[in-house]
Amino acid sequence: MKIALFGDIHANWEALETVLADADEQGCDSYVCLGDVVGYNADPVKCLEKVQEMGCPVVKGNHDEDAGGEHSLEMMNPTAAEALQWTRDQLTAEQREWLARMRMVRQVEDFTIVHSTLDQPNVWNYVTNKFDAMSNFSYQFTQVCFHGHTHVPRVFVRGTRVQEVDPESVAIEPGMKYFINAGSVGQPRDGDWRASYCIYDTDSKIVTFRRLEYDIETTQKKILDAGLPKILADRLATGR
Repeated sequence: MKIALFGDIHANWEALETVLADADEQGCDSYVCLGDVVGYNADPVKCLEKVQEMGCPVVKGNHDEDAGGEHSLEMMNPTAAEALQWTRDQLTAEQREWLARMRMVRQVEDFTIVHSTLDQPNVWNYVTNKFDAMSNFSYQFTQVCFHGHTHVPRVFVRGTRVQEVDPESVAIEPGMKYFINAGSVGQPRDGDWRASYCIYDTDSKIVTFRRLEYDIETTQKKILDAGLPKILADRLATGR
C-alpha cells in the first residue's frame, strides 16, 4: 500500500490540487491529512470541502482549532490573526464545527499521526531539532509517527541515540523509531517554495518525499483579491 501524507495546506487550493494529482500518478492507495487545512491563504472552503470529500484520516492543526473556535485572536501574530478572522467569516457554522471536533492524535494502520507533538499535542510545540524530538519519542508507541506544524520536511530517528537524517528517501528499519515531518503543501518554510508531501510504502517500508511546482501566481492573486495581507502572497515565492 502507498499512503500519501500531506498537511499544512493552509487554504492553498492550487498546491493541494497539484499534490493530490501527483499522489494519484504515484499510485497512492490512500491519503492522510496532518492538519492545518485552513489559514493564511484564500481558499479555505474549497480545501476543507476537498478534505471532507476524501474522507481520509485527519488530525487537528492549530489554525484549524483557531478557525473553528470562538476565542479571541488578539494574542496571535497580527498577520495570522487577520487571515484567521477572514477565514472564520468564510466558513459556515457546520464547517467550523467540523474543524473544532477533529481529533489531535490518531493511529492509522501501524503508524501515528499528530499535527505538532505527541507529548503535548494541544500546546502546539515546534520540533526543530533532535532535542525537541526527544520529548516526543517518549510518548510514541508506534515505530513511525508523521506530523507537520513547522512547514519544514524533517526526519528524526531514535536508535541508541536521536539523530536527524535527510528528508529524501528513508527506509524504516527494525528496532528504530521515526518522527517524520511531511513538510507543507500550502506554505513551505525551508526556502523552497514548492509544495511538499511524502509517500509511505507500507510494503517496502520506505518513505519518499516529493516537491512539486504549482500555479503560485494564481494563489498569490487570490490572496490579494481577497484583501488579505500582501506579505502572505509574497512569502509563498520565497518559501519562508
